Amino acid sequence: MNKYALTSLLAILLGCAVADAQIGVMIGPRFGYGRPQRRSRPQPRQDLPKFQPTVNLSLGYGFPNLDALQLADFYGQYKGSTTQTGPFSGAIDYQYSRTSSIGLLVTHGTASIPYYNYNGSSTTPAFTGAIDSWAVMLNFVRYMPVAGDKISPYIRTAIGINVSTTQTYTDPSGNNLYPGATPTSLAYQFGLGAKFNLTKNTGLFLEAGYGKYILQGGLAFKL
Repeated sequence: MNKYALTSLLAILLGCAVADAQIGVMIGPRFGYGRPQRRSRPQPRQDLPKFQPTVNLSLGYGFPNLDALQLADFYGQYKGSTTQTGPFSGAIDYQYSRTSSIGLLVTHGTASIPYYNYNGSSTTPAFTGAIDSWAVMLNFVRYMPVAGDKISPYIRTAIGINVSTTQTYTDPSGNNLYPGATPTSLAYQFGLGAKFNLTKNTGLFLEAGYGKYILQGGLAFKL
């Protein structure tokens, strides 16, 4: 083999090597040839700090007092404007996980309604109905975790009994006209709310629902 043939063979081999390298770089990673692409490793999962159970206390004021709906209707009489107080509420709960707590909810409220004669022209009510109610309920709260620790949304479900409920219907002279209907013994409250954390152990809460009240707000504490 002369030097020209040897030189040509070396040139052909070198050209093939260069072409193969270029093909491996250009199409190798796409079709599985050449050097594999470098993949980024997933970031290690950051574990939340260990949860510490807490005892939570909340004090609130609700509006309106839906116990007024239990006051009776009378033939020939219509109801005037409701005057009410509360219900005031107090709840103490044991939060045993990040998302759940169980405890007791106590409410107390009063309401009164004047009754007027349909056919009368007097602005003085014929009589006034009043209700005073205490209730104790088993309280379940389900927290909905969100980013950050400033706001804590939750769902409240409470059910129990009216432990003390009295109804009276009295005329302007103070005479009791009717014994009053027997009120229901069932007490309940469903609500969707949020707690706004001011410090580590104190906050404000606002809640909307149905049962003893429609809207409620107040203070919340971690004991």
